Amino acid sequence: MVTRYSLSLRFLHWLLALLLIIGLGVGLVMTDMPLSPFKLKVYSWHKWLGVSIFFLVLIRLCVRIRQSVPELPRSMSASEQALAGIGHALLYGLMVCIPLSGWLMSSAMGFQTVWFGVIPLPDLIPKNEELGDQLVVLHSWLNWGLIFMIVAHVGAALKHQFIDKENFLRRML
Repeated sequence: MVTRYSLSLRFLHWLLALLLIIGLGVGLVMTDMPLSPFKLKVYSWHKWLGVSIFFLVLIRLCVRIRQSVPELPRSMSASEQALAGIGHALLYGLMVCIPLSGWLMSSAMGFQTVWFGVIPLPDLIPKNEELGDQLVVLHSWLNWGLIFMIVAHVGAALKHQFIDKENFLRRML
């Protein structure tokens, strides 16, 4: 029986956690910056990060599908296990949909995404500023949903570790 996530899944988990926190922080700050060359550079960095997160999440999903993972503790109720499954599905869904919504938004607004300033990525849709404005709202709401899910995920892990005494964190450390 597998008691810990594989090294590759643990590495991807913590790398994505770091990149997501940075990306969310940059996203929150950059929208309030005055228009300047620096703001445009920050937007580029944010897009580089988002595309990187998107590809890393796809890699993580492929690795996750191919590898065995630890079972949830038997002390968890059926409803807790169901919530854990729903929570993980929402986290993965948001980690895929948020970068896609950002890429779609950039395409609709007429701003090509150039990954790391070197690799031009194709526009996913033609320029359409009205749709772009709607995608701005969607991208924002998805990010707030991700923030909520990250807080819930961390809270649940800490609850199982320190209140339920299930040595839960060892699985991902």
